Amino acid sequence: MNFAIRSFACLCLFVLPAIAHAATLVPPGNRVEKQPPVPSASANRTRASHSTYEAKYRKVYALLQNDAGLRNKIKSVSAQYGIDPLHMVGAIVGEHTYNVDAYDRLQTYYVKAVSYFQTSFKFAYNGESVSDFIKRPEFASCDGLSGSYEQWTCRETVWDRSFRGKKVDGESFPNDRFSAVFFQPFYAGQTFGIGQLNPLTALQMSDLVTKVSKLPKLDHNNAQQVYRTIMDPDLTLAYVGATLKKSIDAYRDIAGFDISKNPGLTATLYNLGKPEQRARALKAENQKRRADGRSPRFPQENYYGWLVNDRLDELKKLF
Repeated sequence: MNFAIRSFACLCLFVLPAIAHAATLVPPGNRVEKQPPVPSASANRTRASHSTYEAKYRKVYALLQNDAGLRNKIKSVSAQYGIDPLHMVGAIVGEHTYNVDAYDRLQTYYVKAVSYFQTSFKFAYNGESVSDFIKRPEFASCDGLSGSYEQWTCRETVWDRSFRGKKVDGESFPNDRFSAVFFQPFYAGQTFGIGQLNPLTALQMSDLVTKVSKLPKLDHNNAQQVYRTIMDPDLTLAYVGATLKKSIDAYRDIAGFDISKNPGLTATLYNLGKPEQRARALKAENQKRRADGRSPRFPQENYYGWLVNDRLDELKKLF
């Protein structure tokens, strides 16, 4: 074998495994023709506000269209996290179409953020602070984990497995999400800010945001700091970008799908949460499908992500 052939053969040993494990690109657009059903809770919220989904969509679109400063912030943060700004726009549009109406002006978000430094509250349930709660022995396996995402995801998993809807040491716990029980002291289901983040998501993303955007690390013992962060557009957009980046990475590294060109899928995961858990479930399903001789199932958008992909041409005009 001559030198050129030997060199090519050696190169293949390194190149071919990389090719074999390349993530499958999910093209732009919806996988289904008709929008999946919208949950009744979203319909009830919209009806109670005497509005429609279309009116709410138009309101948030107008906010983005009329505020060049906000668009520039989105572009800047997207560049920090290496994602297309349409992913961030999709998440914002989906939240304000199906969750709560957008404010008419970005300034209102700043005013609301400041108000949380003037309010006394903490993250707790039934008089027990979350700081004390996570010292219970059930959470011991999470203590050795190094990152905020790993620790808080572990604690969320322990909650689901050991406490949610169960009686522990004579105390009954609600059959509800960890974030709703401990991190929303005013009412369950509460999210705030231009990105409509919940506090637990912000805590999970804190290390990544500190590393990439150089923002102060969040402290679960300082609930006011967390709430101000998710209300202040200058701070919360970094957490939106980090959350979307985490979803893209999870589906590439775990499920083997590149969803970076499909804002509807990242919007879906932003809405649903737990991207790594969902990526592992999709991987397991596709392993079974391959074993049965069937083609793999691609990630699929929900009602929220479907809207984003359906309006993508219009959203692109913002940039």
